[in-house]
Amino acid sequence: MDKSAKSAEKLHRVSFSFADVKKYFESTQVLPIVIGVVVILITLFLVKLIFRGRKARRDVQVLGLCDAGKTLVWSQLLHGRKVETLTSIKENVDFYQTNRGLLRLVDVPGHERLRMKFFDQYKETTRALIFVIDAMTFQKDLRDVAEFMYNVLLDSTISYNSPSVLILAHKQDLPMAKGISLIQSNLEKELNLLRETKDKLTSLSDKSEKQAYLGKQGKDFTFSQLKFQIDFAESSALSEEGLESVKKWLASSA
Repeated sequence: MDKSAKSAEKLHRVSFSFADVKKYFESTQVLPIVIGVVVILITLFLVKLIFRGRKARRDVQVLGLCDAGKTLVWSQLLHGRKVETLTSIKENVDFYQTNRGLLRLVDVPGHERLRMKFFDQYKETTRALIFVIDAMTFQKDLRDVAEFMYNVLLDSTISYNSPSVLILAHKQDLPMAKGISLIQSNLEKELNLLRETKDKLTSLSDKSEKQAYLGKQGKDFTFSQLKFQIDFAESSALSEEGLESVKKWLASSA
């Protein structure tokens, strides 16, 4: 038998084998079961990957302007005591235990030349964000707070990972402190104005490059438009009791 005949015979045997296998699966209805098992295994694998990625992100960034009280909040949560603080030039990092798991709290310096640097350093592993706002000086700081928040919320990594966000009206122990409802409404108005300003600047520069957009186009900005879980609370870090709302929120974010 020549080589071509042998090859044809082998091909016929392979074809015959595949036909038998197919016929067997169809006759015994095994194929749907196999497909179902494969789908389940793939689903379990994807769920495991997603869960592993979420578990790996254990950092909670404590953000805010200088003198907002971030380090005081951080210290009171972790060590239960008030500390005298100066403007930080580096981050403070320590672990915080909740009843649902361990988190790592990162107190990010509030100086405008440093905050985005340290924010970028930890954003890949960020599970949640706490924006600490000085409720006493809020009206004066409104523009700077909104600008910082705008840049963080539109960051591509943060947008993709969608961490939980807490906006914290701090220093409620002081008599002239603004409440969280007023702070929320003023922030929404300022972020809306900031968005319009940046959109105009973008349209004047480069229309070809698609820009990220905060909220929904054609509507005034509100926090409810974001895909993030946004929560609001008031606090005073002069005592542990003044941070109960933050502790509950951290436990739910673990």
